[in-house]
Amino acid sequence: MKYAVLGASALALTAASAQAGGIDRTGQSIDMIFKPGTYAELSFGSARPEVSGSELAGLGQGDASSGDMTKGYLTLGLALKHDYNEKLSVGIIYDQPFGADVDYPTGTGYYAEGSNAEFNSEAFTLLGRYKLSERFSVHGGVRYQVVSAKAEVDNFINTLQAIDYEGQLEQASGFGYVVGAAYEIPDIALRVALTYNSEITTKHDTTEVNNGAIGNTPSTESDIEITTPQSVNLAFQTGVAADTLLFGGVRWVNWSEFDITPDVYEAVTGGPLVAYENDTYTYSLGVGRRFSPEWAGSVSIGYEEQNGDIVSNLGPTDGFWSLGLGAAYTFENVEVSMGARYVWIGDAETRNAVAEPAGSFEDNTALGVGMKIGVTF
Repeated sequence: MKYAVLGASALALTAASAQAGGIDRTGQSIDMIFKPGTYAELSFGSARPEVSGSELAGLGQGDASSGDMTKGYLTLGLALKHDYNEKLSVGIIYDQPFGADVDYPTGTGYYAEGSNAEFNSEAFTLLGRYKLSERFSVHGGVRYQVVSAKAEVDNFINTLQAIDYEGQLEQASGFGYVVGAAYEIPDIALRVALTYNSEITTKHDTTEVNNGAIGNTPSTESDIEITTPQSVNLAFQTGVAADTLLFGGVRWVNWSEFDITPDVYEAVTGGPLVAYENDTYTYSLGVGRRFSPEWAGSVSIGYEEQNGDIVSNLGPTDGFWSLGLGAAYTFENVEVSMGARYVWIGDAETRNAVAEPAGSFEDNTALGVGMKIGVTF
C-alpha cells in the first residue's frame, strides 16, 4: 500500500494540534523512521484558534467579554532518515513540540485585559531503529530541546489593578530521550508502535517584577526550572481492504506534573503561573484510501476528554472534538500532502487573584491547515 495514504492521514491529524492538552503542538510523531529507503520531509502548519470568554459578575467592570485572546501561529518541521542496511535506520527530526501564544485585548473591561504570554520550544531528535526480525523492531534516541517563555499578567478587581506582573524566562536547553518498539505485518500494512518520550528539564535565568496593588515587589532575578512532561504515544495502522487503511492512536501526557512557578508570581498570588491538575489522553481514529497511483485521501476524528478543572487564564480550554481531512499526491519519488482540521474546543472556567471561577469560556473553535513535502531517494 502506498505511503501516500499515510501522508494524507498525518497532516489531517496534526493540523491545529495546539488545542490538545496543556500546550501540546506536534504530538511528537516519529512516523518518518518507518519510511522505506532514504527519506527527507519538510512540513508547514498554520493554526487559527478563536477563544473568548466572559467575566463573572463583580470581578471587574461588569460581565465583560475577554475578546479573542489567542493568536494564530505557524509551525515548521524537518526530518531526514537513512537506511544503513536491512536492519538499521537512523534519522533526525526537528519540530516545535510545545507552544503557547496568548494576548488578551485591552479596552474590554475584562479582569485579565492586557495579559499576554508566550511559550516557545524547539527540539532536535536523533533517532535510530533496529529490526530484530521482519515483524519486530525497537527504536530510540536522544532529544535536545530549547525553551523560552515570558508573561505579562494584569488582574483588575473592580477597576483596581491588583496584579501588574512581568516575567521573562530566558532561553535554555536540556536533553531527554526516546525509546519504543513496533510490531508489523507488512503484507496487510499492519503496524503498532509504542513510544515513550522522557521529560526534559531546562533552567532559566529569570527576571520578574510586580507593580500591582497586591504584593508590590521590586525586580527580582532568579533561576527557574521548567520541566516539559513525559508522554507515551501508541500509534497503529492496518489495511482493511484493497488500498484502504485504518489508522489511529492514543497519546498520554503527564501534564499533572507540569508547572511554571516563578518566585515573585508565587509570592504575590500563592500559586503557579501555569499548572494543570490532570494528565491528558488524546485519541484519534481515521480511514485512508488510495484512489489512484497518484491520489490518496483520508478522514479522521480526534477526542480529548473534558476534565472540568479550573484552568489558567493563559490556557482557558478543556478537551476537544475534531474532524480532519487529508489529501496526498505522489509523482515519481515525491509526495505532497495537505491536511485540514476543525476543532470544537471544550468549555472551561478560569481563576484570578481573588476568585475561582472568575471567567467562563464556551463555544470556541480552531482551524488548522498543513502541508508536507516528502522525497524518497
